[in-house]
Amino acid sequence: MFDNLIESQAKKQKRAGGFVMSFVIHGILIAGAVYATYSVGNALEKPKAEKVDFVTVKKDEPPPPKEEKPPPPPDVVMKAPPPKGFQVLTAPIKIPDVLPDIDLSKKVTNEEDFSGKGVAGGIAKGVVGGTVQKVDENQTYFEFQVEKQVAPYPGNSAPRYPDMLRSANVEGEVLAQFVVDTTGHAEMSTFKVIKSTHDLFTNSVKSSLPNMKFYPAEVGGKKVKQLVQMPFQFNLTKGE
Repeated sequence: MFDNLIESQAKKQKRAGGFVMSFVIHGILIAGAVYATYSVGNALEKPKAEKVDFVTVKKDEPPPPKEEKPPPPPDVVMKAPPPKGFQVLTAPIKIPDVLPDIDLSKKVTNEEDFSGKGVAGGIAKGVVGGTVQKVDENQTYFEFQVEKQVAPYPGNSAPRYPDMLRSANVEGEVLAQFVVDTTGHAEMSTFKVIKSTHDLFTNSVKSSLPNMKFYPAEVGGKKVKQLVQMPFQFNLTKGE
């Protein structure tokens, strides 16, 4: 009976130790399996690193510029010599409100070129038989710029005296400005009154001016336009 008790106790101890060992081994195996599964999952989810090589594409270089040949030199043209004569100052129709800037780099004016002798458009040191300055027939010239000034025909009728002013014994005058064209007629679009003592006198001049005839101005033997300032007097003779 003693022997049986000893043997029975030994079997119990052996079974308890084996259970613990089995539990530890299974735990290790399970932990290893879990870790292995986790590692494989991470390995599958982790993207693969791809090696990318950047290649520089060489751009097409622009073609070299074409060699431009210099243009041929222009033909040498001799300037026509100026005639012996005088220069004519061109005054502006519109007088500026401010003084113009003085350009000291310009050539000094030679007073001998404004003597009024010789050919208009020439210079004092010109050449006999030189080329005369071209005349622009469309340009309007002033009285001092022309060789032959505008003159009225002797048979022109005077402006009609206004009856109301005649009855009132009123005298007066009108100073009118206008352009006479190359045909000898006044350009009414340029008509301007410089001075007038009464509007009725002004209306009389304006209505009679288109019927007047003038000798046109001339420059270099050609007819040109000229700006004219002409006075018109309205006087009563004794006994009227």
